[in-house]
Amino acid sequence: MLQGHGDDGYLQGKPILADFSTNVYHGGAPAGLKEHLFEHWDKVQRYPEVIAESLAEKIAAHYGVSDQHILVTNGSTESIYLIAQAFRHKRSAIVIPSFAEYEDACRMHGHQVEFVSWNDFPAGTEHSDLVFICNPNNPTGTVYTQLEQVIKANEKTLFVVDEAFIEFTLSFTSVVELAKKYENLIVMRSMTKAYAIPGLRLGYIVAAPSVISLLSSEKLPWTVNAMAMEAGHFIFDHLDEITLPLSAILKDKEDFIRGLTLAPIRIYESHTHFFLAETQIQNAARLKSFLLDKFNLLIRDASNFRALSPNHIRIATLSPVKNQMLITALSEWKHI
Repeated sequence: MLQGHGDDGYLQGKPILADFSTNVYHGGAPAGLKEHLFEHWDKVQRYPEVIAESLAEKIAAHYGVSDQHILVTNGSTESIYLIAQAFRHKRSAIVIPSFAEYEDACRMHGHQVEFVSWNDFPAGTEHSDLVFICNPNNPTGTVYTQLEQVIKANEKTLFVVDEAFIEFTLSFTSVVELAKKYENLIVMRSMTKAYAIPGLRLGYIVAAPSVISLLSSEKLPWTVNAMAMEAGHFIFDHLDEITLPLSAILKDKEDFIRGLTLAPIRIYESHTHFFLAETQIQNAARLKSFLLDKFNLLIRDASNFRALSPNHIRIATLSPVKNQMLITALSEWKHI
């Protein structure tokens, strides 16, 4: 899906005052990162490491595993397509509604694709070769807390767990540690959401050495550029100092939702800073246009997520001031 994601303000031809369509942390990149990248600017004059080996070593040390458990990627999107490519022609289940790239990648590489409702999981995945699940889920912000039991009980199934939003929830912890115990687990991590660097494209995969070896054999060289790799080094060197103010963010979300109580939208429960909603007037495409045209505000039309309706939208929590802008705008949508 080349188009139809959030953060598509560049397509709108007008300034965006507040972008609620992207679930990247609104507070910006870590302090000092910009200066660090400028200090290492000369590295763009040389080819980067072929598969970002030194960053893989640093990530491995952080998790207490060998670097054979880690593969650095050009964001989670490369991870998704690489996994689908390495396990081409398999029978893959996708827990929906969720990120469209799982389906697109699987279809590109000849998978037999099946869909399982989030509410039914893990039922329906018993005979799958691969299972793709986003946890916390995008676009709903829901979480599944019993993954180890499912992974352990289905050793012939390879579980691909996308933790792109793990930093945005207090409801459960990462399953990265389980990759030391189970060979039927692949964990995808993103470094672009919590650290607000989506333009650099950076992520990594944690899995058993045999899986990483297979993925590496399919990977293109130099997909992680020099600046992205330097950003990764900076972040892992300063993890103790870079702390997402999650409690404050989630409090802002609850305040935001309370402010939307009178808006003509239905809001679904979420364990993250973003949440799914459903307009009760017209549809998501019309609401998106209304907010853009009249208020220069951008939301995510979520109607193109499989299993959602033309009325669904996704909203991310921003600063209280910007949140109030949307609350005010939606009070007018009520009278359209």
